[in-house]
Amino acid sequence: RRLVKVRFHTMLPPKHLGVDCDMDSGDTTWIIVSTALVLGMSPALAFFEAGMLRSKHSLSIISQAFAGNALLSVMWLLFGYTLCFGPTMNGLIGAPSHLLWFNVRYDQCGPHAKNIPAALFALFQMMFASITPLLMTGSFAERLRWDCFLAFTVLWELFVYYPVCHWIWGGGFLGTWGVKDFAGGIVIHVSAGVGALVVAMYIGRRKDFHLYHGEFPPSNLPLAGIGTALLWMGWFGFNGGSALQAGNLAVSAVVSTHIAACFSASVWLILSMIHHRPAATGIFNGVLAGLAGITAASGWISTQATIFIGITCGFVSYYGIRLSKARLHIDDALDVHMVHGATGAVGAVLLGVFGRRESEEVSSFEVHFHTSWTQFGMQVIGVFIVGLYAGIITWLLLRLLENHFGKLTHDDERQQAGLDWVDHGEVAYHRLSVLPPGKQGLAEEYSTISEDLQLPMEDEYFRKNTLLIQEDSGTESDKLLNLARQGKGRVGYGL
Repeated sequence: RRLVKVRFHTMLPPKHLGVDCDMDSGDTTWIIVSTALVLGMSPALAFFEAGMLRSKHSLSIISQAFAGNALLSVMWLLFGYTLCFGPTMNGLIGAPSHLLWFNVRYDQCGPHAKNIPAALFALFQMMFASITPLLMTGSFAERLRWDCFLAFTVLWELFVYYPVCHWIWGGGFLGTWGVKDFAGGIVIHVSAGVGALVVAMYIGRRKDFHLYHGEFPPSNLPLAGIGTALLWMGWFGFNGGSALQAGNLAVSAVVSTHIAACFSASVWLILSMIHHRPAATGIFNGVLAGLAGITAASGWISTQATIFIGITCGFVSYYGIRLSKARLHIDDALDVHMVHGATGAVGAVLLGVFGRRESEEVSSFEVHFHTSWTQFGMQVIGVFIVGLYAGIITWLLLRLLENHFGKLTHDDERQQAGLDWVDHGEVAYHRLSVLPPGKQGLAEEYSTISEDLQLPMEDEYFRKNTLLIQEDSGTESDKLLNLARQGKGRVGYGL
């Protein structure tokens, strides 16, 4: 008998396109670390949002972050990467040449990063694609139905993020025109910020929005603080990793990231003390505003310009939230459109003013731009086009989903019960009431809730305590309550 050896090549990728690679182990290591840091930002976002929201919605928002991360990563592997970074088709979208990551090699580079493996670049970009739609969860928190959340996230990723990413980073028309975005100020924060604003206006306000002046009491500020700290750390990989090399450009991005966050948080701290008292929630928002604002410019500006951008983002986000909540009564639960959208736009535009690098080698590519009125104009055009496109498509997607699902949000009674129990049949804190005593309607549907959960709900407890405070006239608490009623309380949550 003759022994025949057969080699199977069924799942081998097609022949690699010719690219002159200069693989570097140091750069590869840094991007692996950066990828892990950015991956940690999704659970960090979940912790931040869960702590800032009411406790009966904690598991809902955490589930959205974890489920969304998994689902969006699957989409990226199947077809997202090729739509963003495949060979461009008329500057609008990538060609389907890398479906299932075919021709995305571990041992060779790709056309977008000549010094690291192509698969590592794809994995790093997966982290960006996964977290971008999840930023909007802070806008529609506490009211969007679970099935509507899943459908909206998938469609928004497909029709907003993928095209915008290709336009600027994947060889599309905006990048060809000269629009610059170092780490996602336009691609991520402007698109998600505008989307968050449209969603918040479309689905309407939560019950008792005016009672709390839009600032509902947070459930767990220490958890929100942990989430903020992890986001702050993760942003070092977010911006520093976008250099795609472990060199001076990465150092510039990391330094700018930290400085902008500190100056923006300082602005929030000072303004909070002027208007009321130093609020932890204000410091958290200030940090995130600075981080989002510096993203577009972090690797290409000086330290002094970073200070200006950080301060500007602090003022823009602080007073923007006051305008949005107190004057316009827009119920963006965690102010995504200001903390991310407005600051992302500011940083992207100011890149055209302060960009100091005429020629900088980014992963073996030469990036040329001159700080000029022309570059400033291109940045404005890029922000405008992406913002307009994201807003229109977001609205159309919401209309489409409303026609299919009906009402996108839970009714007031179910929101009152909490999305943790209504959508997931679980509760985050076992001493939290899901239903108040004697509640009809949902109480019959969820009659299996144990006796120890039948306590007053959070907002009823809050109202009861404000009445007790009111009786203690002349005290500091009474003054704080009156300030809150007049809409003069601090920017933050609760009183």
